[in-house]
Amino acid sequence: MEITLNNGLKMPVMGLGVWRMEGKSIRDLLINAIKIGYRHFDCAADYQNEVEVGEALAEAFQSGLVKREDLFITTKARFTLTQDFLFSSKFVHYFHLWNSDHGHVTEACKNSLEKLKLDYLDLYLVHFPVATKHTGVGTTGSALDDEGVLEIDTTISLETTWHAMEDLVSKGLVRSIGISNYDIFLTRDCLAYSKVKPAVNQIETHPYFQRESLVKFCQKHGICVTAHTPLGGAAANTEWFGSVSCLDDPAIEALAGKYKKTVAQVVLRWGIQRNTVVIPKSSKLERLEENFKVFDFELTKEDMESIKNVDRKYRTNQPAKFWGVDLYA
Repeated sequence: MEITLNNGLKMPVMGLGVWRMEGKSIRDLLINAIKIGYRHFDCAADYQNEVEVGEALAEAFQSGLVKREDLFITTKARFTLTQDFLFSSKFVHYFHLWNSDHGHVTEACKNSLEKLKLDYLDLYLVHFPVATKHTGVGTTGSALDDEGVLEIDTTISLETTWHAMEDLVSKGLVRSIGISNYDIFLTRDCLAYSKVKPAVNQIETHPYFQRESLVKFCQKHGICVTAHTPLGGAAANTEWFGSVSCLDDPAIEALAGKYKKTVAQVVLRWGIQRNTVVIPKSSKLERLEENFKVFDFELTKEDMESIKNVDRKYRTNQPAKFWGVDLYA
C-alpha cells in the first residue's frame, strides 16, 4: 500500500525506523524486514549507523533479495544540513539533514550517500527547523554552550537551507525533499518560498498527540505526513523521556480485543486510515512481523472517532532533555 507524493512518486505507507540500531543487529533487522515485505526504511545521520545500514542494503542488492528501485530510502540531516533520511516506494530510503549541516547541504547529502552505498536518495529531510553551530560534515554531535544549551546559528535561514535542498533534486542526488518537525507556520512559510514543494513533513503523531490541525493543513496543501513516533515511543520514549504510552490506553485495548489484534496493530491501522505514513521502530522479529500485519482489517468510522477522543495533546519525544532548550516553546 502506497501514498502518491506531490511529485508523482510513490511511498509505502508502512516503513521501518532504524533509530538505536547498532552493529550486527542492523544487518539482521534489514534483511528480515525485507523478507517480511518492508520496502520503506527511515534513517538519519544522527542515528550514527548509516555505514551499517549501507552494508546491509548492499548485501540485499548483491544477493538478489531486492533491487534498489524496489526500495524507498529516507535519511535526515541535522541543521547545518545533516539530516539523513532513507525512504523508498517499494523500498524507501529516508535521509535527514542534521541541524549543524544547514550551510553544508550538498556535502552532508553526499556523505550520507557514501555511507549508505547509494547513488541517490528517495527522500531527504531537514531533521529539525533550526540551524546550529557547524560541527563538521558527517558528525552529528549537538554543539552546546558552557551552560549546556544548544548553540543556535542565527545567520542561516530556513529559506536558504531549503533552496540548497532544492539543488539536490536538480543534481539528481535525491528524488524528493521534505521537512521534519515543522509546525503549521513554518510549513506555510516553506510553501511560500519553495520552488520545489516539500513532499513530506515527518512529525510526532499518535493517538495521544494527534495534531489534527497540522495533519489536515499539510494534507490540504499536498504534503504527505509521516508519523515518526506512531506508537507514542512506547518503551524507548518511556526510558529516555519518562513519557506515558498510548499502548496502555483502556479504550484502545478494548478495540484490540474487538478486532482480535494487538494494541500496536490498532494504533498503526489508525495512522494509516488517517492517510499518514507510519514508521514504527522495532528490533524484534516478532514485532516486525506483527507491525506489518495491518492490511487485513479496517477500523470503522465509529472506532476511528473513539480513538480521536483519547487525544491528550501529549508530546512524548522531548529533545530539550539533550539540548537545554525547548525548540517547541
